[in-house]
Amino acid sequence: MLKKLVLASSNPGKVREIRALLEPLAVEVIPQAALAIGEAEEPHDTFLENALAKARHASAASGLPALADDSGLCVASLGGEPGVHSAYYAGTAGDREARDARNNAKLLAALAGGAERSAHYTCVMVLVRRADDPEPLVAEGRWHGRIAAAPRGTGGFGYDPLFVVAAGDATAAELAPEEKNRVSHRARALARLTERLREEPR
Repeated sequence: MLKKLVLASSNPGKVREIRALLEPLAVEVIPQAALAIGEAEEPHDTFLENALAKARHASAASGLPALADDSGLCVASLGGEPGVHSAYYAGTAGDREARDARNNAKLLAALAGGAERSAHYTCVMVLVRRADDPEPLVAEGRWHGRIAAAPRGTGGFGYDPLFVVAAGDATAAELAPEEKNRVSHRARALARLTERLREEPR
């Protein structure tokens, strides 16, 4: 089992969630920013390709195994948008909080007029043992729900204030962190990934 890895993300929300999810495995998670590693390019049209690019970039720069995820919100009536473009759906200007607010406003505008609101979060998680790892571990998780009429809640990040969890009426931003970390797309992907890690020879 791995004891240390670099996390190929500078998103504080993702860092916080993944650290909490890996805590039971006693894996030391080092955010790439702590090693002065910049963000990788994400030019691809699939979650898998972007996650793999980020993991290989972080591993090459650090010399450590690297974990990356690419995730986003997919709305059926919008043809799967914002999808892989979720983080920059409404542009790249401003800090993460400002972008999140614009993204949520754009999504609500796109769904105005009675559009069907079913949606799911997708997370594809990739672990490479080294930058040129020919057999990366890959796992996917999905979290189904629908888009609310207005933002609710102060937790989470991204589209969480608009994402109403299928199992109830709360948005992801209204869930306690430990509850979100039990049921989210990222939790499901990481659970599958850790299962595969446990299967590997020691």
